[in-house]
Amino acid sequence: MTTFDLGSVQLGSTMPRALAPGKDISDRIFHGSARTVGFFVLVITGAIGVFLCYQAVPTLRHYGLHFFTQTRWEPQLGKIGIAAVLVGTVEVALVAMAVGFPLAIGFALFITEYAPKQIKSWLVSLIDLMAAVPSIIYGLWGFFLLQPRAIEISRWFSQHLGWIPIFHVDTNPNAAVWQQSAYTSSAFIAGLAVSMMTIPLACAVMRAVFDQAPIGEREAAMALGGTRFSVIRTVVLPFAKGGVIGGTMLALGRALGETAAVLVIISPEYLIKARILEAGTQTVSALIAGNFGDASKSQISALLAAGFVLFLITLLVNTVAATVIRRSRSGASTEI
Repeated sequence: MTTFDLGSVQLGSTMPRALAPGKDISDRIFHGSARTVGFFVLVITGAIGVFLCYQAVPTLRHYGLHFFTQTRWEPQLGKIGIAAVLVGTVEVALVAMAVGFPLAIGFALFITEYAPKQIKSWLVSLIDLMAAVPSIIYGLWGFFLLQPRAIEISRWFSQHLGWIPIFHVDTNPNAAVWQQSAYTSSAFIAGLAVSMMTIPLACAVMRAVFDQAPIGEREAAMALGGTRFSVIRTVVLPFAKGGVIGGTMLALGRALGETAAVLVIISPEYLIKARILEAGTQTVSALIAGNFGDASKSQISALLAAGFVLFLITLLVNTVAATVIRRSRSGASTEI
């Protein structure tokens, strides 16, 4: 068989031709830089976890499982435990998500589906700007502006839903001169302030996923006579289900670790109680921030042990959220 040599290509040859790499030098630099940054993020996260674990060993060795079951935090008496603060952390986070989730998904749907194009970019910038506000500002806002008004809401819940344990307050809400101090500095008010910080994070993820809903399925639903709401219900929300869950869990991770806003609002109390409207609670992050300055060496170890537990909880929540978001692309469940 006759072959024709055209440079490095031989016509008629049965050998496969080597393909040149498709990435130019700029793509290689970007790819290497992104990989390096991602590697360092993992290294830093792992180093933080190892450091906290190492510092927590003396406390865990001394108190054992009692560190997780003891409610009192009295280092001077040798009684240290995080049972109460773990419950308080979960309560504040759940209140924040109960308020922030519907607002976040509502804002995201309005921006992607209803907002005029002229103001859409402004709304996106406004939501993103909320994430840039320091948490201490939210704490001061919650203490001076939100709390005086939120205690009225707390009293209303106590009056009408007090038979539910979480809404019960150990006072008489119907008294002519009712005890306002019983409703201040509660997990409910702290959760309201924290919810304002979870909304931008959840809304950003949800909005990005809503924008990716397939245009073909949207148009098909509209062609079959569907309204805008029916398109959202049958196309957008089923498609974005994973993104909604992932954004919510990322916001939950933020709520679990919030410090400054909670520290400004709550009144520290080391009791396990399900009454979110009643004054007094404590969270892990607020415990560390409030006691770290004047703590002894053994107390610092105990605080870092509490921080290690919070680190593991937050890491678990964010890992699950990232996994859900990565698998959120789905059109199979979309029905028209």
